[in-house]
Amino acid sequence: MSLYFTKDHEWIRVDGDVATVGISNHAQEALGDIVFAEVPDAGKSLSKGDDAAVVESVKAASDVYAPVGGEVIEGNSALADDPSLINRDPEGEGWFFKLRLANTNELDGLMDEAAYREWVKTL
Repeated sequence: MSLYFTKDHEWIRVDGDVATVGISNHAQEALGDIVFAEVPDAGKSLSKGDDAAVVESVKAASDVYAPVGGEVIEGNSALADDPSLINRDPEGEGWFFKLRLANTNELDGLMDEAAYREWVKTL
């Protein structure tokens, strides 16, 4: 399993041709208390960089972008009932959606965890 990050603070965990996507701990800390999340429906086709989901906190609303292209195979329905899952476990149970990768070459250029953590220190 491989873990990557984007400069928009999404993470993507790849297992074979399936990728799970969420927002980083840094992003959820910046947003504050999350009160709403909207995830894409299964079957939706996404291209790299597309608006894929929405997250709202007491401070702001933000889009979650698709770090790679593919077909959504599952949205995290638990977030509708308990959006604070994103605050409690942003890089685990607080994931937003899973997709089947269309092109693994799109993973090139994403940061690994160490590079992302170093980059965040510069913000």
